[in-house]
Amino acid sequence: MFIETLLIFFAIIVLVFVFFYFAKNLLAPTGQNVLSGSVCISERCFQVEIAKTETERSRGLMYRKELDKDKGMLFIFDKEAIHPFWMKNTLIPLDIVWVDSNNKVVFISQNVQPCKSIICPSVVSLAKAKYVLEINAGICQEIGLKVGDELRIEN
Repeated sequence: MFIETLLIFFAIIVLVFVFFYFAKNLLAPTGQNVLSGSVCISERCFQVEIAKTETERSRGLMYRKELDKDKGMLFIFDKEAIHPFWMKNTLIPLDIVWVDSNNKVVFISQNVQPCKSIICPSVVSLAKAKYVLEINAGICQEIGLKVGDELRIEN
């Protein structure tokens, strides 16, 4: 009886550890294995985390309480297509910039607010894009970014 209780206790401890380990890695804002690069718009450059995998793209900037003004996230897709975004579990307002395979801006959605409801609408570009850049809300207006501008993407 004592051994069974002890085994159950250790099994619970292991399960709790595994749960918190995976929850931390799933919801963590950044990690040591995060790919990074830079995106420059004219003379303004942003250090970006690269989201290349489906898991990374799905998590995006969720659960971040802040984002430095010179930081962002660059989503890289396998092919140019219509790539909708949503603000579920995103805590900060963002400017979202869709960029084609020639590094030209094809659509901008400025000051997209966090979604606080259960059902969140998608933000969709009507133009196909290969990349999507998320930066703090207000920066696109601040730097005068417009459709047709070219970005320098380095990683």
